Amino acid sequence: MDFEKLTELVIELEVDDIADAVKEALNEGKDAFDILNSLTKGMDEVGRRYEEKEYYLTELVLAGETMKEAFNILKPALAASDRTEDKVKIIIGTVKGDNHDIGKNILGSLLLSSGFELYDLGMDVDENTIVEKVKETGAQIIALSSLLTMTVEQIKVVHEALQSAGLRDKIKFIVGGAPLNMELAKRLGADDFADDAVDGVRHIKRLSGME
Repeated sequence: MDFEKLTELVIELEVDDIADAVKEALNEGKDAFDILNSLTKGMDEVGRRYEEKEYYLTELVLAGETMKEAFNILKPALAASDRTEDKVKIIIGTVKGDNHDIGKNILGSLLLSSGFELYDLGMDVDENTIVEKVKETGAQIIALSSLLTMTVEQIKVVHEALQSAGLRDKIKFIVGGAPLNMELAKRLGADDFADDAVDGVRHIKRLSGME
C-alpha cells in the first residue's frame, strides 16, 4: 500500500476501504506518522476543494467519517510512538442545550489529521465538564460550537467558569456556529471565532503557534 493511494482514498471519500488500507500499510511496516501524513494530505485537498466549492458539506462529512475510520486503526500505533509527547491538546464540544455535532465532528477529524491531541466532549456539554477536562488534561485550547441562538450565552458561562477556576488566562478559547461572528464571540469572552471547520483549523493552528 503506497502513501499516494492512502491520500487518494481520503480525497475520493472511500470510507469503506480506508480501514483495510491503513491496516495493510501498518502490516507492511510503514511508520504510523508517515501514514498519518498521507491521510492529512488527503484531508488538506478535501479542505481545498470545499473552499473552492468543488466539494460541499456532504463531502466534508464523508471525509470526516473516512478519517475517523482510519484513526480507529492508526490510534494504537500512534500512541505507541514517542512522537506524541509534544502534541497540542485541544478540547472540543457543543455547548449546553445544543445537540448539533456535524460541524464539531468535521473539526475533530481535521484537527486529528493536523496532529493535535483531541478530547471530544460531545454535545450538550456544561461548563463544569469543560473546566474539569481542562484540569485533567492540561489542554491549551477549547473549541466550542453553538448552532442555536438561544445557546450562545453558554459561551459566556464557560468563560466565567474558567475565570472562577483560575484557568482562563492559561487557555485559548475559540467558538463557531451560525449565530456567531467575531464581535459577538469576543463580547461573550472567547478569543477567536471561525466560520466553519476548515477555517477553524486555520485559526486554531494560529492560536497554538503552529502557524
